[in-house]
Amino acid sequence: MRGNDFVEPLGMRVLIRKDESRNQTRGGIVLPDQAEIPTITGRVVEVSLQIERDADFPIEKYDKVLFHPRNSIPVDFEQDNLLYVVPIEDVVAVFRRDESATPQRRNKTDPKEDG
Repeated sequence: MRGNDFVEPLGMRVLIRKDESRNQTRGGIVLPDQAEIPTITGRVVEVSLQIERDADFPIEKYDKVLFHPRNSIPVDFEQDNLLYVVPIEDVVAVFRRDESATPQRRNKTDPKEDG
């Protein structure tokens, strides 16, 4: 990104930096260049305020996620174009570690209780 430019997703969306494409699976299967894999992984870069305040969506900045790219919108901020604005319904999984081995996640507040 340039200077102080940043992307803030609006509504029920997150900004994800897509992981680099692999030409071989972990099991050793070589994929052709045109292989269409319906879901891809990436890291959450930003979360919209609406999702951040909603306890029904346990997704946070820096989470590794699995998402379906069908409705993703590429963001043209970088040469390699790995940033995508993704609707939350296309995020199909969040990778988690054993909670006992990692720090506790922050609690989301209910906007109704703040008022």
